[in-house]
Amino acid sequence: MGAAAGAVWGRVEQQDFRSRVRGTLLGAAVGDALGLPVDGLGLDGIREAHGADGVVDLVPAFGRRGAVGHLTQLGLFTVDGLIRAQVRRDTGAWHPPTDLHRAYLRWAATQRDWGPDERRKDDGWLAREEWLYARRGPTRPLLLGLGDDIMGTLEAPKNPGADGPEAAARSAAFGLLVGWEPQLVVQLALECAAQTHGHPAAGLTAGAYAVVVHALARGDSLDGAVQRAMGLLAARPGHEQVSDALQRALGAVRQGIPAPARVEDLTASGSAEQVLSAAVYCALVAEDVRHGLRLAVNHSGPSAATACLTGGLLGALHGETALPPAWLAELEGRPTILQLADDFAMEMTQGPALHGPGGSSPGWLARYPRTP
Repeated sequence: MGAAAGAVWGRVEQQDFRSRVRGTLLGAAVGDALGLPVDGLGLDGIREAHGADGVVDLVPAFGRRGAVGHLTQLGLFTVDGLIRAQVRRDTGAWHPPTDLHRAYLRWAATQRDWGPDERRKDDGWLAREEWLYARRGPTRPLLLGLGDDIMGTLEAPKNPGADGPEAAARSAAFGLLVGWEPQLVVQLALECAAQTHGHPAAGLTAGAYAVVVHALARGDSLDGAVQRAMGLLAARPGHEQVSDALQRALGAVRQGIPAPARVEDLTASGSAEQVLSAAVYCALVAEDVRHGLRLAVNHSGPSAATACLTGGLLGALHGETALPPAWLAELEGRPTILQLADDFAMEMTQGPALHGPGGSSPGWLARYPRTP
């Protein structure tokens, strides 16, 4: 794909890219919505509540079908932060982790406040979306990591013991930076993971997931994308835990018909690299998106995170048209997700026409202010 800095994007490439961006964000959100109602339930509990096949369709959570959780919320603020970083680049202030941190603090405000604060003009449009002002099971490391204005860094990470999958789940958008070198995608994911999940394996898992999405968004196969991620990880100190988990996912594919026990075995204790391992497995053996997501949900591990990661992979691989329309029709926040996806795709492919030497769009700068 002609996506290097300064490359001219053809119309076909732009349309393909937009479809993959939409697919990634919608796929992750649909996975989150499918898994959220049974998150934390054992397989027996899932079957007791939903029948022998478990969850096969959207079921209610938080008072509606298709409700999304904190994983989707943070994924959206990641996209918002990346667009803001690109817009701010014109000013010479170019430090994406800082822009992402500001975006995550805007998410943290949605967990505290009743609704948007109209006085905060620099918040941009996403923080004014009222439906996002809802607590959807945010975990302790997220609330603690973003509970003050101090940004966690690789040198001084927040929550050094936190090894859950939340940082990985919000990192799909880093992989959509298709004009970036893969090593830089990994680095950005690592730096942003340290803001809430300081355990080295949580950061490396976020980097691995981002770079798998990156390869998929550039047209690679899933198997090829995972191999590429493992090659990149090999140069990073302490990578063995994550590399071994990815290797286990590839090995599990050859072990016969997919079953909940296999997914459960991979998710094990629910640490970041184990959840990624299960998601990669579900995506690799999926007959289609619906099959892959059902597999990612019906087990005794963390259903929402596993399905969120799986949906992001399948969406990046196949594009938005592969996603089940009946699930998308009920997905909470779909107009917002689509708007953000299209804005991201437009910024990445046509940014100079929106804010560049030749002039800028006032409407765009109102949506994505240059000020912090």
